[in-house]
Amino acid sequence: MLFDLDDTLLDRDNAVDKLFFIMLEKCYEDIDDSIKRGMLQKFKEYDKRSYGQKDKTKVLASFFDAYPPKYRIPHNDILAFWNNHFPYCFAVNQDRINIVNKIKSQVKVAIITNGTVHRQKAKIRSTNLHHYFDTIIISDEVGISKPDKRIFVLALNKLNVQPEDTLFVGDDLEIDIGGCQNTNIKGVWFNPLRIKNDTEIKPFAEIDSFDRLLSYFT
Repeated sequence: MLFDLDDTLLDRDNAVDKLFFIMLEKCYEDIDDSIKRGMLQKFKEYDKRSYGQKDKTKVLASFFDAYPPKYRIPHNDILAFWNNHFPYCFAVNQDRINIVNKIKSQVKVAIITNGTVHRQKAKIRSTNLHHYFDTIIISDEVGISKPDKRIFVLALNKLNVQPEDTLFVGDDLEIDIGGCQNTNIKGVWFNPLRIKNDTEIKPFAEIDSFDRLLSYFT
C-alpha cells in the first residue's frame, strides 16, 4: 500500500496554523483576536495558491504587503524562515500510525510525496515516519513528481510488487488518484472533509477516515 504525505498521513492545515502563529509572534505585536482570524484566513489563502511550489517566498511577501508587520523578515531570508520552522510544525496522528502498522503486518507500505528533499525529509524525521515505511520516495530527490506515472512505477519496482496488487491512498484527486490510476494502481481517495467530486476521475474507493483502510485486509 502506497501513501501520500501531506494532508493524508500528516495534517498540513494544522501545521500551517502553527507556522502562522510563529510568524505572528516574530513579526507582529498587540493584534486583536478578531483581526488574527482574518489574518490567518488570508495567510492560508496565499499558502494554498503556492501549495507544492519549492519557493514559499511569495506567500510571506504577499502577506506582509497585505498586513504590514512591525518586523518584516528580509525577502532573502523568508525561504530560510519557512524551511527552518514549517517542517517542525507537523504532528503525527497516532491513530493513523497504528493503522499503518496493522497494514504493514500484512503488506509492504511506502510513501510517495511531492516536495523538496529538505522540507519533506525534515517533516518525516520530526514525526518519526521513517520508522514505519519500507521505502519513501520524494519527488525532488528522484526528479519525477506525481502525477507522472514514472514515480509510481519507481515505487512498485522498489517494493517488488505489481500494480494490480497495490493501493494508493491520497487526498488529491488529480495528482494522487489520477496519477496512480494511470499506472493501473487502485486509487483510494482520502476525503475527510467529504468534498464533492466534480472531476472525471473516479477513484477505486473513497474514505473519510483511515480505519476504513483495514477493511481491505480482513
